[in-house]
Amino acid sequence: MKFKMTALEKKWVLYDVGNSAFVMLVATIFPIYFNHLADQAGISSVNYLAYWGYATSICTLLVAILGPTLGAVADTKNYKKVIFSVCLGVGVIGCVVMGFISSWIWFLGIFILAKTGYSSSLIFYDAMLTDVTEPERMDIVSSQGFAWGYIGSCIPFVASLGVVLGAGKLGLGMQTSMAIAFLITAVWWLLSAFPLLGAYKQKYFVETTEHIVKNSFSRLGHTFKDIAKEKHILIFLIAFFFYIDGVYTVIDMATAYGQALGLDSTGLLLALLLTQIVAFPCVLIFSRLSKKISSTTIITICIAAYLGIAIYAYWLDTQLDFWILAVLVGMFQGTIQALSRSYFAKIIPAEKSGEYFGIYDICGKGASIFGTAFVSVLSQLTGNVNIGVSALSVMFLVGLLLFRKAVKANGQLTGN
Repeated sequence: MKFKMTALEKKWVLYDVGNSAFVMLVATIFPIYFNHLADQAGISSVNYLAYWGYATSICTLLVAILGPTLGAVADTKNYKKVIFSVCLGVGVIGCVVMGFISSWIWFLGIFILAKTGYSSSLIFYDAMLTDVTEPERMDIVSSQGFAWGYIGSCIPFVASLGVVLGAGKLGLGMQTSMAIAFLITAVWWLLSAFPLLGAYKQKYFVETTEHIVKNSFSRLGHTFKDIAKEKHILIFLIAFFFYIDGVYTVIDMATAYGQALGLDSTGLLLALLLTQIVAFPCVLIFSRLSKKISSTTIITICIAAYLGIAIYAYWLDTQLDFWILAVLVGMFQGTIQALSRSYFAKIIPAEKSGEYFGIYDICGKGASIFGTAFVSVLSQLTGNVNIGVSALSVMFLVGLLLFRKAVKANGQLTGN
């Protein structure tokens, strides 16, 4: 039977189409522009990669600190959409402002602000999954979000790329073309959120007559205690910390990595565009397979694939190698994120989705503070970026072993 999404599910998926455009810009054009600013300031390629990694780490640290608390507040009746809107606004405004910055240090500062807003908005967006669909539909709906996000983000990206690469023919300078590219992305991102903001209603929430913040801290404390007792959730979160750490580090530093290796900028951008195109059908194919094969089996396959990708990165030194890496990442990137999100949504209490996804985000995007810092420090210590990136294989191996342990614990709990 053909899967058909409801109107609300479609509007939820549409936001993935919008925010993915920002992710695409961060993974491609942002590092190239920062490289341009850093080069003008006389910063070496190794330090350029390190500073970009440190900025990403600071951003994820901020999200890790804010996420659980804001998530707990968002579980209060009618608060989830409000906090989501504020985070969205911070991200969109920051994206626009970056186009007018010519100092590399200020660019990194505004980048941290914008990416913190983006990452924080995803905590509440992910938590909305329990409100917009049913548990038996979550794997497919979550996958649809990532799939259409990948292909939809190509539209503003191609427009932005056309402006940046055609700046000379259009009579535009570097900063002007970048400002236009950032503006295109920000507008696309904002417009995609309007349908969801108009239709979304918080279905699951916590009633409270106490002070909202005080009550949220109290509930958050209880949640941490509950997670410590729920072995299947605790082990999954630890496993997720390790394997998704590697995934997000690859996403955040792919273009910076290629730039540090001295690869052609245009080739890098086109290779990462190919990643988006490959990801679209692959996510949909895996989501269909999830009807016949358990999502836990598919997640295991994806982690193992990333382990191989990290090992392959050790020998990467040509444009062709990077293109091969881009295709391999595209095959598994969306699926591992989509099915991890829906798997977690199915094993947590729906009325506490905000605070649980706040904690999930610590173990997810928040965890990449370790991965990006690890790659940055190891690259500087060895003077070899390949060693730094390939060392991520350790993260995937630990994540794989712990994930299988979490699945076993959940199976024992449910009797499967």
